[in-house]
Amino acid sequence: MNNPSPSAPTAIVVGGGIGGLATALALSRQRIQVDLLEQAATIGEIGAGIQLGANAFAALDALGVGDAARSRAVFTEHLTMMDAVDARPVARVETGETYRRRFGNPYGVIHRADIHLSILEAVQANPLIRFHTSKTVVDVVQDGRTATVIDQQGERFTADAVIGCDGVKSAVRAKLLGDEARVTGHVVYRAVVDVENMPADLQMNAPVVWAGPHCHLVHYPLRGGRQYNLVVTFHSRAQEEWGVKDGSKEEVLSYFEGIHPLPHQMLDRPTSWKRWATADRDPVEQWSFGRVTLLGDAAHPMTQYLAQGACQALEDAVTLGEAIGRTDGDFEAAFGLYEQARIPRTARVLWSAREMGRLYHAKGVERQVRNALWVGRTQEQFYDALQWLHGWHAGDCLAAPGR
Repeated sequence: MNNPSPSAPTAIVVGGGIGGLATALALSRQRIQVDLLEQAATIGEIGAGIQLGANAFAALDALGVGDAARSRAVFTEHLTMMDAVDARPVARVETGETYRRRFGNPYGVIHRADIHLSILEAVQANPLIRFHTSKTVVDVVQDGRTATVIDQQGERFTADAVIGCDGVKSAVRAKLLGDEARVTGHVVYRAVVDVENMPADLQMNAPVVWAGPHCHLVHYPLRGGRQYNLVVTFHSRAQEEWGVKDGSKEEVLSYFEGIHPLPHQMLDRPTSWKRWATADRDPVEQWSFGRVTLLGDAAHPMTQYLAQGACQALEDAVTLGEAIGRTDGDFEAAFGLYEQARIPRTARVLWSAREMGRLYHAKGVERQVRNALWVGRTQEQFYDALQWLHGWHAGDCLAAPGR
C-alpha cells in the first residue's frame, strides 16, 4: 500500500504513454508527488511515426523537454495532399521558415518511441515521480478527501487525486462514464522502412497524404531521414473490433486497386505491418468527477486524420498543470478549470478529424469538390485556417476557446 505524504500534495497517474508521462511531468512542476502506474512490464512505446505541429512543440517547451524532442525530430518543409488516383496535387502548406514565423515553432515528425523517450528521460530524472510497471488498474474509488486505485493483485494506491491517461480502453473512464468506444470501421496499417528501401521519387522531407476513394496513404521521414514512416488507411469490409495485431500485405493490396502506380509502389516495401482497427468517442460534457479526471485518449479519443492525438494529450497535460497552479492545489477546482478549457477544444479537434477523414476518402463528385477546395489559396490563408489549432500556446491555455 502506498499512502500519500501529509506534507505534500500527491497524485496517481494511470498510464505510462506519452500523455501519462507528460502529465506526471506537469504535476511535478507544481511540486506534486506522483505515482505513475503502467500496465506493461517494461517502459516503452509501440507504433511508428507521429507528427508534431507547432502546438505540440509549445507544450513540450512548457514541460521542459522541447529541446530533447527537437534533437530527435525531423523538421519538414511542407504538408502536401495528393490525389491518389491521378497523382495530381490537391493542396500544399509550407512548414519551413514562414510557418515558424507565424506559429512560433516548427512542424516536425518523429518516431513515437523517440518522443516517448524525450519525456521519459525527464520523468526518470525527477525525484517527485515514481514509476510502477505491471500495474493493471481494475477499480477506482474515492471518499471526498482522497482517491484510490486498485490493481489486479489487490494493491491499493491512494493519493489526493487520480488522472486516467490509459488510452481508448481506459479502465478509469470505464469507472467514471462506462461508455463504449465508437469503432470507426477504418483500419490503419503502419510500418517503418529504411531509406534504402524507400522509392527515390517519394523521398520527400514532408508528410505527404495520397487521398483515394475510401482509402489513403501517408509517408514521411524519420530519424534524420534514415527511415520512412508508411501509413495506409482503408474502410474495412469486415465488422471490426478496436485493437492492434499483425497485418498482411495481401489485405493491404486488396484495398488499393485503382490507385496510381506512384503511391502504389509503397505497398510492396514493408517487410511487416502493424494493423490498428481504430475507434473514437463522441465528445462528453464532463470527464472529471470529484478527485478523478481523464486526459488524452482516455478523455477524447480521436481519429488520426488531423495528426493531433498526441499533440492534444500534450496540451491537456500542460493545461492541467496550469489549472492546478491557478487553484493552489485544489484538485476539484483545478479539474473544473481544466475541463472548461479542454472539452470544447478537443471536441472541435475530434469533429474536425472526422471531417478531414471524409475529405481524404472522397470519391465521385465529392472527390471533385475536394480537389477544388483549395485552388488559389495563399499560404497566409492556409495559416489563418490553421491558427486555431497550431497557434495554441501555454500562456493562455486556460482561456475559454474562442476568446
